Amino acid sequence: MLRLFVYGTLKRGFWNHDRFCRGVVTVEDALVRGRLFETSSGIPVLQVPEEDILAVGTTNPHADVATQALVAARMSIPEPTPDRFPKNVTGAPWGLVYGELLAFDDPETRLPAIDRLEGFHPGGPCLYRRVLVTACMNQGKVLTAWVYVAGSNIEGRFKSLPDGTWR
Repeated sequence: MLRLFVYGTLKRGFWNHDRFCRGVVTVEDALVRGRLFETSSGIPVLQVPEEDILAVGTTNPHADVATQALVAARMSIPEPTPDRFPKNVTGAPWGLVYGELLAFDDPETRLPAIDRLEGFHPGGPCLYRRVLVTACMNQGKVLTAWVYVAGSNIEGRFKSLPDGTWR
C-alpha cells in the first residue's frame, strides 16, 4: 500500500485531487514536522528536517513501496535498533504542517504520474524531491508516508505560512 502525505493541490477540494487521486483507498487528516511556504504563484512548498527523512524516492515505485513497508516494520519493533530513530537533531524551530494522508493500492501507475506532476526527477534538477517521513494521525497513530519536499535553501525565496496550513 502506497501512503502519500499531501498538503497542497492534491488535497480534497483542490484542483489536482480529482485528476490524480481518483480511486484513492483512504483519506485521513494528518500532520508532519516541517515548515510550509508558498511560492509567488501560490503553490505550497514544504521543508522537513533532514533528520526526519527516512528514505529518498527513486524511479521504481515497487522499490519505494517495499522501502516504505520495511521502514514501517522496523519502526513497529518494540526494541530500538541503531538506525531506527533520527540522528543529529538540530533543534531548529520546526512546526507542524497539516495535510492529508492518502493510501493507494496502485503504486506502479499512481506514483509515476504524481512524480511527473510534482516535477520529481531523481538525479536531475527539480523543485521537489520525494522523501519518506513519519506522519501523525488522529489519536496519536504514526505511519510512514512519502511526501514531496523542497531542498534546504528556500527560506527568503517564498512566503512563510507559519500556521502550517495552505488555504
